[in-house]
Amino acid sequence: MKIKRLLKVNDVSLILASKSKARLAMLTAAGVTVEAMAPNVDEDSLKEGLKSEGVTARNLADALAEAKAVRLSQRIGAGMILGGDQVLALADGSMLDKPVDRAEAMAHLKLLSGKKHKLFSAAVIAEQGRSVWRHVDIATLSVRQLSDSFIEHYVDSEWDRIQYCVGCYEIEGRGSQLFSDISGSQFTIMGLPLLHLLDYLRIRGILPT
Repeated sequence: MKIKRLLKVNDVSLILASKSKARLAMLTAAGVTVEAMAPNVDEDSLKEGLKSEGVTARNLADALAEAKAVRLSQRIGAGMILGGDQVLALADGSMLDKPVDRAEAMAHLKLLSGKKHKLFSAAVIAEQGRSVWRHVDIATLSVRQLSDSFIEHYVDSEWDRIQYCVGCYEIEGRGSQLFSDISGSQFTIMGLPLLHLLDYLRIRGILPT
């Protein structure tokens, strides 16, 4: 497979194994030169298989991030491949996926209303088809008591932005109105343990120390 416009920093390629605009924007804003490519991983099947085995939310996020990084690394060979994933877990350990439609988004928000949940954001870097670095970060979020009218108006006005978001919110936008308290990094909430990743990129010489 021919890779076009492969970007390099200090002779080391960094490729994001995702088409996530949020993760790409975070990396770009942080000054990381990166190119995004689809990993071609059947996430739904992999996720269901791991859930059926009783995997925890933390380990699910880690496994999905690794699958993306390793699969793309095996396909293209050279370069550092970054995979990322995020999983939302309720207090009882059950997990929520991205909503399939507006009705499910409203149902998810009613379920989250007045309760705490955790976000597990994982990042894995692979080289030559194997993982060489990984980190999973955790954020705990307390959702305030949401009225039905607020939920309906919020979903109607934000649907185009939240339909691909687990938990149905973008913390950097109007989603901040959902919460009474947050513990953890905003980058983790947005889907990437960015500060830990930047540390590793400095160790590898991709970013200046």
